[in-house]
Amino acid sequence: MEPRYDPKICEEKIYELWEKSEFFNPDKLPGKRKKKYSITIPPPNVTGSLHMGHALNNTIQDILARYHRMRGEKVLWLPGIDHAGIATQNVVEKEIAKQGLTRHQLGRDKFIEKVWQWKEKYGNLILEQLKKIGCSCDWSRTRFTLDKEYERAVQTAFVSYYKKGYIYRGPRIVNWCPRCATAISDIEVKYQEEKGTLWYVKYPFKNEAGCVTIATTRPETMLGDTAVAVNPHDERYQEIIGKTVILPLVSREIPVISHRLVDPSFGTGALKITPAHDRTDWQIGKENGLETINVIGPDGKMTEQTGKYKGLATLEARKRIVAELKNLDLLEKTEEYEHQISLCDRCQTPIEPQISTQWFVKMEKLAKPAIKAVKKKKIRIFPERYKKTYLEWLDNIEDWCISRQLWWGHRLPIWLCQTANEIKNIDNDYVVSTTKPKQCPFCGHCEMKQSEDVLDTWFSSALWPFATLGWPQKTEDLKEYYPTSLLSTARDIIYLWVARMVFSGMEFLKKIPFKDVYIHATILNLEGRRMSKSLGTGIDPLELIDRYGADATRFGLMLQTNRDQQAIRFDERSILAARNFVNKLWNVSRFIKMQTEDVAAGKFKPLTLADKWILSRLNHVIKSIGKKIENYEFGEATKELYEFVWHELADWYLEISKMQINDSELKENTGRILNFISQTCLRLSHPFLPFVTEEINVSCCQPEMLIISSWPKAKKRLVDPQAEKTFTEIKTLIMEIRNWKMERKVPLKQETEYRIKEENKNLLTENRLKGLVETITKTKLIL
Repeated sequence: MEPRYDPKICEEKIYELWEKSEFFNPDKLPGKRKKKYSITIPPPNVTGSLHMGHALNNTIQDILARYHRMRGEKVLWLPGIDHAGIATQNVVEKEIAKQGLTRHQLGRDKFIEKVWQWKEKYGNLILEQLKKIGCSCDWSRTRFTLDKEYERAVQTAFVSYYKKGYIYRGPRIVNWCPRCATAISDIEVKYQEEKGTLWYVKYPFKNEAGCVTIATTRPETMLGDTAVAVNPHDERYQEIIGKTVILPLVSREIPVISHRLVDPSFGTGALKITPAHDRTDWQIGKENGLETINVIGPDGKMTEQTGKYKGLATLEARKRIVAELKNLDLLEKTEEYEHQISLCDRCQTPIEPQISTQWFVKMEKLAKPAIKAVKKKKIRIFPERYKKTYLEWLDNIEDWCISRQLWWGHRLPIWLCQTANEIKNIDNDYVVSTTKPKQCPFCGHCEMKQSEDVLDTWFSSALWPFATLGWPQKTEDLKEYYPTSLLSTARDIIYLWVARMVFSGMEFLKKIPFKDVYIHATILNLEGRRMSKSLGTGIDPLELIDRYGADATRFGLMLQTNRDQQAIRFDERSILAARNFVNKLWNVSRFIKMQTEDVAAGKFKPLTLADKWILSRLNHVIKSIGKKIENYEFGEATKELYEFVWHELADWYLEISKMQINDSELKENTGRILNFISQTCLRLSHPFLPFVTEEINVSCCQPEMLIISSWPKAKKRLVDPQAEKTFTEIKTLIMEIRNWKMERKVPLKQETEYRIKEENKNLLTENRLKGLVETITKTKLIL
């Protein structure tokens, strides 16, 4: 073994060794493996590059994959990437904009061709980066959410939902991005604090004096108001409920109603209701049968419904409306107001909630089995508090908007009649089918055209646990590995993805998609801020790997985790500590190799107190680390491994073993114990530190690769509580003597005398340990 471990030299070489072995592929694993363990990787976006969240989550999954592989299980960790509709389309649009082109100038077919070219060039980048951190995925099974087989699964799912009556088309309120010109999902909306203005506007009563004053941050939407609402328990407004007010600037008569969703503490406690442009207002409007009036169009400009404001950008319309309210003495006051605005995560354009005719999935029936699966503990969620997040969303679920006005993605399997507008008495002008109809059933002669809309990315990713295994075909992989064993993911997609995979799996396969869900912590910077490259608060894990090595990066991340924590304040010092541990493990292994080169293989016995103690402690660590991994207590397992190798094996037993090796009667036995402990520690460490452990294994010329070696088994015969107790007392005495020397500024290696306390005399004489303590402490003991 080299004097020092160099990850830059070893990691690439070791990963190539693993790939050549093909042991990432469960079909290539040696021996009969009856028990199956499977994970489908949360697919990173095709536009993505490795960030700290990926590093954390994939380290967790790799620890589990390696652990279960060593347990003799047939492990499939299936990788893949998501086509990421809106994100990828934006990236390519920016690329072609550099040439002065828009996607509309190119046309749909040529634009999609450009996207595929971009995907082939850059799309697998993040999978290559995952290899850098040691991920033992079966790359031969890599899936992409737009490959042909996956497309078949998506179309099958859509048609099945439609035939059951779960999919319908209709107008509902959605998140709308005027720049991207599409409906977008909740996760594609980000929220930003903004210092704005709260305008207090007077709405006069009809046929009587007085008015009700409302407060709003968006006066331009008042042109679409169809009611004023107050909380039914707000005593200030009980007398005006049921009255009519005149909408300023429009002179429309609108009612004053009451509703539970009105917050009495906001503004005046009276809320203007614009059902077409606010989710809460939409809900209130729906429950009260209010009219919806669209005053802001899909392009973000005022509609013809607004009369003289038609065509104005919303901010310009706001200025003019506020000025007119002032002139009419209907603006009571203004005040500064800090609030959150919603932006499109991809282009930073303010979101305009819109009533839009889209395709939706009815959720009420689909949600029930998904709720039951978690309540009945068929699916376990760790930490358990996230069970509440999951259930609350499903208990209050709304119909799912699945259509997007994009070009990149799964086009809806909907075929439209091209002459339907000329035909009378047609209820529907479309056919839902996985294949193009040979003849139009409506006009009988047109060539039916496929819908321009694509599906929400989450629709296709909701099928991930089984579509990746070959569904809707009844493949061997689907039979062997579904349901999967685990999903490890972030808390922000518990309902957007986790819940949708559950109801999709139970709908199409009548089985849960995974047995356990582990929600890992969010990584923040040291100051507690969200990691962001644009904000300058991000940390590139590839830079950490380059600086410290993959093992140190993995181990350092695990040192900072705790199963029940919500966030990690990332501290690079933990990576430094982990690098030191990697070097310690290397040095310990090298020392043992050097000390035992002439020791013949064979059985050993715990002959000395130190032997009995270290083997008993090792036995506890074997049991404890395995249990912690299975309970997803990765941080606790990492810390225990660190403490044992550094502070028990290296600090104590190795020092004592030097003396025992020099004793002819103990040398052979001590050498065999050292070899046993070394190999056991390498196996315990392998899931956490795969590169350095495999490199040590290779350097020690072991016949079997560590990746397929057996996980250590605890041996009851080695458990010795009395030896642990006695040795702990000896350690305490040795530390006491060392502290005594330090207090008197006596060098630790200088010979001196120390009078033993009465309570320690029996400890030394009965166990014949006086000589051991004297040798370690370089101190003559006076009893």
